[in-house]
Amino acid sequence: MFLFTSESVSSGHPDKLCDQLSDALLDAFLSQDPLSRVAVECFITTGLVVVGGEVTSGAQVDIQAVVRKKLKDIGYTHPDIGLDANSCAVLVVLNKQSPDIAQGVNENDGDFQEQGAGDQGLTFGYACNQTNEYMPLPIVLSHKLMQALANARHENVMTYLRPDAKAQVTVKYDENRKPLAVSAIVISTQHHPSVSQEQIRSDINKYIIDAVIPSNLLPETPTIYINPTGRFVVGGPKGDAGLTGRKIIVDTYGGWVPHGGGAFSGKDPSKIDRSAAYMGRYIAKNCVAAGLCDEMEIQIAYAIGVAAPVSVKVNTFGTSELSNDTLLSIINETFGLKPKEIIQSLNLLQPIYEKTAVYGHFGRSDIEFPWESLNKVNQLIECKKKQLAKA
Repeated sequence: MFLFTSESVSSGHPDKLCDQLSDALLDAFLSQDPLSRVAVECFITTGLVVVGGEVTSGAQVDIQAVVRKKLKDIGYTHPDIGLDANSCAVLVVLNKQSPDIAQGVNENDGDFQEQGAGDQGLTFGYACNQTNEYMPLPIVLSHKLMQALANARHENVMTYLRPDAKAQVTVKYDENRKPLAVSAIVISTQHHPSVSQEQIRSDINKYIIDAVIPSNLLPETPTIYINPTGRFVVGGPKGDAGLTGRKIIVDTYGGWVPHGGGAFSGKDPSKIDRSAAYMGRYIAKNCVAAGLCDEMEIQIAYAIGVAAPVSVKVNTFGTSELSNDTLLSIINETFGLKPKEIIQSLNLLQPIYEKTAVYGHFGRSDIEFPWESLNKVNQLIECKKKQLAKA
């Protein structure tokens, strides 16, 4: 047996603030110009938001308005909370995409006759049958704890809550990588200075933990830490600086499998850091749902300006009756892995990214992202039958 831990953070966490700002800006550009090239990152600290990066677009976006609206929606409306959306400084430093990169990404540009990858890079996709979401259990539960805490704050169930928060869940597994029980839970939440820690602990146990963690996963009382330092009043950008792309493990699979070479938020889908990671998830989830395996990790790697991947590798952790070569043949027959094919098959030129930037990009039960669709299951089942008939 072994223990495995994953974490999630709230929408008000400084790093997640920056992810959401970056993706809110990306959506603002894509909503006007779906072919926008965007690579925007944000930095946030006490009283200051810095927006930097590269944008090539026909859209006209009021950067400051988008930033301030998002901060207000999350709940940063007063300096005592950690930031005031109305009075904070917003500095904008945006340039256009390098022409050296653009020539390898734009179709029919010079020697490049099809859309190549926006950069070199490697990405990972994953799915398993541990949960209904086809995700590892620790990250699913961590996200659900944070979503429940956010709902309690927005619905005034716990009126003293403030935006910044974190959760962490430890799960006990058997030797076959199957979850047995939750062994530890950690929740830290920013709060009004007047509330007692006793009330916070009582309310979080009642309204959050008891509501989220299934009783069948609690055969024994887990170790629970709630605001373990004893106080969390100073939070948000006032308590810690934030930066786009610093919560990549929260964004993906909670550390259960590797993460690729880059972050997602603020990048348009020509950047394979994002789009190929979505395709990897789409492939893995459909393969598991089709019964090709119980668990799949797929790595896809690219060279800048080149359309076809330089490598594709699968690992089913011994849960498939098919060889890796057979699985790769089925995948190549069913899915297109060139950047343009990925963008078209998953319809990635939509302004859908702001909602990915908190509570994970994968396994969401509240939103149906294109890469979560199971529309390839029947085709994969037929491919599997053909391969077994050949054997």
